[in-house]
Amino acid sequence: MQVRVIDLLRNLQQKYGLTYLFISHDLSVVRAISDDVLVMKEGQVIEQGPTEQLFSAPREAYTQALIKAAFLDDDAA
Repeated sequence: MQVRVIDLLRNLQQKYGLTYLFISHDLSVVRAISDDVLVMKEGQVIEQGPTEQLFSAPREAYTQALIKAAFLDDDAA
């Protein structure tokens, strides 16, 4: 169901030129739906940038730890 909702949001975004502010702790969904990402810790911005750049080469230790924890199962595959 989650994939269907994400696909619907993407289609609506493309069709109508929409912009979303998407807040989530699910980094796989964030990566799938976002063009840009902003990482926060305790209400402060830690890092921000284009999604693939941020996920492939995070600069901040906090962002690196979040990504490692979120995608730990992916490394085993």
